[in-house]
Amino acid sequence: MGEVRIIGGDLRGRKLPVLNAEGLRPTSDRVRETLFNWLQFEIPGANCLDVFSGSGALSFEALSRGAKHATLLELDSANAKQLKQNLQQLKLDNAQVEQVDSLQWLAQPANSHYDVVFLDPPFHKNFMQNSVDLLFKNGYVNNQAWLYLEQEKQLDWPVLPDGWECHREKSTSQVRFGLFKYKE
Repeated sequence: MGEVRIIGGDLRGRKLPVLNAEGLRPTSDRVRETLFNWLQFEIPGANCLDVFSGSGALSFEALSRGAKHATLLELDSANAKQLKQNLQQLKLDNAQVEQVDSLQWLAQPANSHYDVVFLDPPFHKNFMQNSVDLLFKNGYVNNQAWLYLEQEKQLDWPVLPDGWECHREKSTSQVRFGLFKYKE
C-alpha cells in the first residue's frame, strides 16, 4: 500500500492510502504543485472531472483547494472502493466515484459540462486521443473549460479541436503534462 499527500488547501498535509495496482501511477507532488499553481484561480467553485482517477490525487487536491464538485472515474473495483473510503475519511460529500470504464462513460452524452477536466490515462495503452475525442464529441467540455493532460514524455500531444491551444506545459524525466484552453 502506498500513499499520496495533499499538498495545498484546507486538507493540506493529509495522507491517503493508495493501492499498489498495476499501472497505477499517482501524479507526483511536484507535478501537482505546478498544475495547481497554474489553476489557482480556476479551481475554487469548479466542477471537476477526473477521467482516469487512479489514486484520486488530482481530485482530492482540487477539492482541498475549493472545487465545488469532483467526479472520479475508476475502472478497478478495489481502487474505486479505496477512493470512496478516502472521501469518507476526509469527510467530503461533494464528490462521487463512478466505478466504470472511462471510455464507455465518455461515450455517453454529457449531463453537464465540466470546468476542469483531468486526463491522465494509464501509460502505454493509447487512451489519450480517444478520450479527448469523446470529451469534445459528447459535450463534457465547453470553450470556457480547462483541460489538463498528462502522458508519456516522448509522445506528441493529442489533436484537439480548432481553437484549443496549450496554455502551459512542462515535463519531468518520464512525464509530459500540460494545461489546454480555448483561445478566441
